[in-house]
Amino acid sequence: MTTPSTPEGWSPTACILCECNCGLEVQLGGDDGRHLVKLRGDRRHPSSQGYACEKPHRLDHYQHARDRVTRPLRRRPDGTFEEIDWDTAIREVAARLAAVRDTHGGDTIFYYGGGGQGNHLPGAYATATRRALGSRHRSSALAQEKTGEFWVSDRMMGSATRADFEHCDVALFLGKNPWHSHSIARARVTLKELAADPARTLIVVDPRRTETAELADIHLAVKPGTDAWLLAALLAVIVEEDLIDRAFLAARAVPAEVETVVAALRAVDVAAACARCGLDEAVVRRTARVLAGARALATFEDLGVQMNKGSTLVSYLHRLLILLTGSFGKPGTHFIPTTLVDIASGASGKASPVVGARVVGGLVPCNVIADEILTDHPKRYRAMIVEAANPAHSLADSPRMREALGALDTLVVIDVAMSETARLAHYVLPAATQFEKAEATFFNFEFPRNVFHLRARLMAPPPGPLPEAEIHARLVEALGAVGEEVYAPLRAAATAGREAYVAAFMARVMAPPTLSHLAPVILYRTLPLPEAQREGAVVLGLALRAAMAHGGQLARAGFTGTPMQAALALFDAILASPSGVVFAVGDWAEMSARVPTPDGKLHLVLPDLLEALAAHLRDDAPADDPTWPFVLSAGERRSFTANTIIRDPAWRKKDAGGALRVHPDDAAALGVATGGAVRLTTRRGSIVVEVEVSDTMQRGHVSLPNGLGLGYPGEHGAVTAGVAPNELTSSDARDPFVGTPWHKHVPARLERLA
Repeated sequence: MTTPSTPEGWSPTACILCECNCGLEVQLGGDDGRHLVKLRGDRRHPSSQGYACEKPHRLDHYQHARDRVTRPLRRRPDGTFEEIDWDTAIREVAARLAAVRDTHGGDTIFYYGGGGQGNHLPGAYATATRRALGSRHRSSALAQEKTGEFWVSDRMMGSATRADFEHCDVALFLGKNPWHSHSIARARVTLKELAADPARTLIVVDPRRTETAELADIHLAVKPGTDAWLLAALLAVIVEEDLIDRAFLAARAVPAEVETVVAALRAVDVAAACARCGLDEAVVRRTARVLAGARALATFEDLGVQMNKGSTLVSYLHRLLILLTGSFGKPGTHFIPTTLVDIASGASGKASPVVGARVVGGLVPCNVIADEILTDHPKRYRAMIVEAANPAHSLADSPRMREALGALDTLVVIDVAMSETARLAHYVLPAATQFEKAEATFFNFEFPRNVFHLRARLMAPPPGPLPEAEIHARLVEALGAVGEEVYAPLRAAATAGREAYVAAFMARVMAPPTLSHLAPVILYRTLPLPEAQREGAVVLGLALRAAMAHGGQLARAGFTGTPMQAALALFDAILASPSGVVFAVGDWAEMSARVPTPDGKLHLVLPDLLEALAAHLRDDAPADDPTWPFVLSAGERRSFTANTIIRDPAWRKKDAGGALRVHPDDAAALGVATGGAVRLTTRRGSIVVEVEVSDTMQRGHVSLPNGLGLGYPGEHGAVTAGVAPNELTSSDARDPFVGTPWHKHVPARLERLA
């Protein structure tokens, strides 16, 4: 069974190339009827409403990649691979992981992954495998980017927040180019509306004149890596000119904390800070007045600052800007979203076992993973499960990451393609694509109407690959953690209806002695669902949790009754809504009461980050190092870059080789033109790259796109298109608080080739 289609043959699904996961409709065709031959935006999708950018129209390159894995693979002693059957693969993988657990402890088994931009259900099922093994440590791409923001937001506001750009009168984007990176619903439509309305102001902070900056009313082209100086200057002007929203702070913050922060900001020398970030003081002051005078200010920080020097300090100053201007809890400002899964947790947990790095939201910093392996520490990571991820390519210092992966006792990769990481594995377990199984995303951040979309599969997998849910169920069973003694009573209860099933599930799985750690697999094995939606079984558990935590918001969306009744109604609606469903409706009037800090107050004082600000202001070290006269942004989002699940270089209509963008004056000094080549050298490595001369860059600032440098089978052997940026980055160049990498600020030099 596959997802239902319209009479014209259009089937609903979603894009999988960024967090927005816009609804799509697809026509299948080709010789085997499995190709995505036509795609268009789905007008019935409650969030995207028919919107789609240019990228998803080439998703067939993902569905039909030439490096797809279709059989389980086992590594031979000589490094080559042999095909094995699934029974052998599951038995041997379970045995090897169990041996590591029994000899060294389950906490030496590390998990990396949990889904990409559109496949988050595997992460839910993987929790059962991890718990069966006693594995406690994990990480994902979020720890490359967002943990500083999450950690700061949790301490100040009790939660991560998002902003309402559709109804703001002032929009601020920090290190973000939503024209290409999206992250807000109907991004390009919203940006055009902001730019066209004379009563609204669009502000962009970015060293480069991006597509979004081209639309902006104010473009603050900071020197790379000086965003903290700019934010400090903006805040200092707001304090100096008494533009603070005192009424908002009196009602929602701690008064003494307000005065502590105000005193700290009075110490900022605005003129000196503007000089450090290379901006006209008058423009910065005018911008501060616009921000403080907004009726409704919406802001968004992203990788341009979160993968840059001072990233966590920038996140703190950004949150101070939100709070000092009262930009929270009313339409057009910031809100705390209602989510099915809290993937934006900023809670700080136990430190990593070897390095002692801060763990935020359960995520070990990516930049310390190699350090946690390449050691003789007794609690070093000895085995690793990598799922729907490619850390050998995507994490800093790829050579060292490859060394670390090669030092593991056991590396198991669950993926669709033979990635750079899969080539290093002991076992490769082939997964169904995102269009061959039911799938969903937990990037559900809209407000007041929040949307969840369970996508039914478009087609069955070919012989060989399995959905990750099935892979994890088989592993858990092979480990002896669960079996028919648990499944049989639940299957029997299901014959009496879904209410009877849930009652039995709560009694047998969630009540002491609890089997809740295995709940995803138990749901998958025992909950009757149509085959095209089978992997969505775990969503029933999420619906039950949402009904207990957010009953009022679910009720406003039409899901009423007891928590069980509301959850079942929601689950039925999810199954019956192929284009997605509004699962929660929030109320701005409730936002102030929903601040989940221990005292319900907004907190402005974070002593460690106020100390970091003071140290930052005292820093009089030279900003430029003549040995490294350029700053490389390693991983710029461009028209045809996304995550690396599309490995075929033919998908890129523009900039196929991923050129190095260079300012015209720098190119002239080097004596190179567009299409020429230079040697790009960093402290970690050196490569030859093609040049694109671009006046969108600042002097001394160069950039490479993300998502390139992947090995891919060509007609005459393997080919590699473009440069893998992490061949040039260092794992020790990282934020001192949460370990996020400084990929956007890599010291570099350029040499013209003879």
